[in-house]
Amino acid sequence: MQRRKFNIIPVLFLLPSIALLLVFVYIPLIQNFYNSFFDFSVFSQTKTFVGFENFKNLLADKAVSVGILNNVKYAIISVILQVGFALVLAYILEDKLFHRVAPFLRVVYFMPVMISISVVALLFGFVYNPQMGLLNSFLELIGLENLKEVWLGNPETAIYSVIAMSQWHSIGFVTLLFIVAIQKIPKELYEAADIDGAGKIRKFFSITVPQVREAIFVNTLITITGSMLVFNEPYILTNGGPGFSSTVLSVHMYQTGFVKDNMGYASTLAIIIFILTAVLALIQIKLSRTGKDD
Repeated sequence: MQRRKFNIIPVLFLLPSIALLLVFVYIPLIQNFYNSFFDFSVFSQTKTFVGFENFKNLLADKAVSVGILNNVKYAIISVILQVGFALVLAYILEDKLFHRVAPFLRVVYFMPVMISISVVALLFGFVYNPQMGLLNSFLELIGLENLKEVWLGNPETAIYSVIAMSQWHSIGFVTLLFIVAIQKIPKELYEAADIDGAGKIRKFFSITVPQVREAIFVNTLITITGSMLVFNEPYILTNGGPGFSSTVLSVHMYQTGFVKDNMGYASTLAIIIFILTAVLALIQIKLSRTGKDD
């Protein structure tokens, strides 16, 4: 039996990407885990070993429990809108009824994605302004003055206002991904369904959803992962306030490390974010593989 010669060329092509992953992902991750066992300041060269004290403090930190709950709210609403509603929207835009105006509508829905999230957050700060904001002015115009609210100043509405802004900004991107997936579905399937007399709703659930299952999985994974890592929207709009009613784990981590200068505890929060994100990603991958086996 002839032994195959080892080809070093593919390895050489892989080395730069492996080096980048080591330098910018895996080494910082290991170093962050190491730092979580210490109490130290970014301005000090000394570190005090505290063992698992930082992890114990997580249990007494109310901002952590609120942050996790807000991240979960973010994920649930994002999956419903950015995956569920975006898929329905993509299906409607690909319908023959909207064939003429579909290119224009795609641009309209995708346009917010092209705007910087920082700019969008500042824009929605004016929209939510309780005195002269567009939202309260619109509610007053249509006779719903009783629904006017201090949207970003009320602990009950602050996080939902942030989430709503995030959906407005992101839903166009996911819709475009679904449109691409739907366009790859063989037209013969829809033609056969028309012959059988299937309606649009039946075709959506019997043809479109099964055929774009891979896209649904990828978009769900991206959406949930993004919800666990979200930072810009709550930080710019509310800075986690009022109190910490709209805080998320990443904002709490930033404030702990760079405002309160408690880098050891901030490293611990970063580990928690990593674990939650990794576990959710693994669960989704497992569910996806189970669905394929079925």
